[in-house]
Amino acid sequence: MSKQLSGDLARADSLAREIFSDIANKWALLIVETIGDSTKRFTELKTEVDGISHKMLTQNLRLLERNGLVSRVVHPTVPPRVDYTLTEPGQALRATVDAMCAWTSRYLTDIEAARHRFDV
Repeated sequence: MSKQLSGDLARADSLAREIFSDIANKWALLIVETIGDSTKRFTELKTEVDGISHKMLTQNLRLLERNGLVSRVVHPTVPPRVDYTLTEPGQALRATVDAMCAWTSRYLTDIEAARHRFDV
């Protein structure tokens, strides 16, 4: 393997771990699901993501934007209006999350049975 390719793989691996660390929390994934195919305002997200604080919503939106998963548009109005939309990579992440949810639904009984056997 060439030195260049080896370096590229190591950089990609490091970046993947960093991104997974950023999005592997309940809030980020709920925000991605809530935005979905639409454009949402901050206040809509705050209302629709049950239990999230203003601070956590802000932090997670910044992480999602930093990683290129969410696009943020500020409209020059008073008060300022900010819209959030999933980018193409954000939509792909959403499809991955949907597939994980489908997997969970499909194997729910098996998972519960295994947990019951383990916990006894």
